[in-house]
Amino acid sequence: MDLIFQIWGGLFYLANKILFALSEGKPENIKKDFKIKGWAIYLLGVPAWVTILISHQDWIAASIEAGGIPAMLLGLYNTYHNNQKENKWFNKFVTLCTYSSLAFGLVFSVIHHGGIGSISQVLEVGVMLGFLLGSYSIAKNNPVGWFFFMLMNLSMATLMLLQDKPILMAQQLVSLYFVVYGLKKSRAISSSQELAN
Repeated sequence: MDLIFQIWGGLFYLANKILFALSEGKPENIKKDFKIKGWAIYLLGVPAWVTILISHQDWIAASIEAGGIPAMLLGLYNTYHNNQKENKWFNKFVTLCTYSSLAFGLVFSVIHHGGIGSISQVLEVGVMLGFLLGSYSIAKNNPVGWFFFMLMNLSMATLMLLQDKPILMAQQLVSLYFVVYGLKKSRAISSSQELAN
């Protein structure tokens, strides 16, 4: 069963990164379509990741994955509306969920493990920061999110290596390639837009 969860979670998260990276530099209608599919695919991979993380008592990472669902929905909403129709209530709800998940995961992990003293917990903090700040930035169409995704991918790849999850470690490293690709494309677009102005 563990293998099935690794393949499920790994493929869906990798597909998300591929779609996001390939959306950079595309015409707006194609970019929108790729990003909508990317947000939706990510959501479908959440149950597998949460199950794997809970099974290893990675409470910080599991709570962030589960608590990040509203941020994914915000990204889907913003993409669907071309970042033109801000929903202040939804933004506040996402912020509340994000900080609540962060607090819950950290507190529960500290209580369960008697502090933050393991390399796994430090890596989980890297995953948490990369995931939350990356998803939030990308949902707001801010390219700095790609840097946070790099932190998330490297932290999660290392955590999966330590926990003997080779499929998920490989998926995180392949995802890192697409994150770098997405960053390069978004920087090239920004540079060409600056030159045009």
